[in-house]
Amino acid sequence: MTADHSFHGFHGFHATMTARPGKGDELVAFLLDAPSLSNEDCVVFLVSRSAGDPDIVSVTEGWTSEEAHGRFFATEEARALVAKLQPLLAGESRYTDEVPVGGKAAF
Repeated sequence: MTADHSFHGFHGFHATMTARPGKGDELVAFLLDAPSLSNEDCVVFLVSRSAGDPDIVSVTEGWTSEEAHGRFFATEEARALVAKLQPLLAGESRYTDEVPVGGKAAF
């Protein structure tokens, strides 16, 4: 059986953020409580951090479509999330577009 790795309309991105000094734990906790996690259109939401610098935190998100992602981020809940996130960050986040195609994350 061959795996189907086509895009199926999925939309995603990988964001790398640098927390203000000493705020890495707070940033991770904040992200792990994000409303994206319970949204049925969010199919991937993985938070990770640098082993060498605990203030560098990454998020990989995958959505059922670009439209679903846009609808979520147009909500008041998402705008409030972004507003609360900004004071934890030192500078701009770096984004890379990604499309989820499969894999596993088990904790």
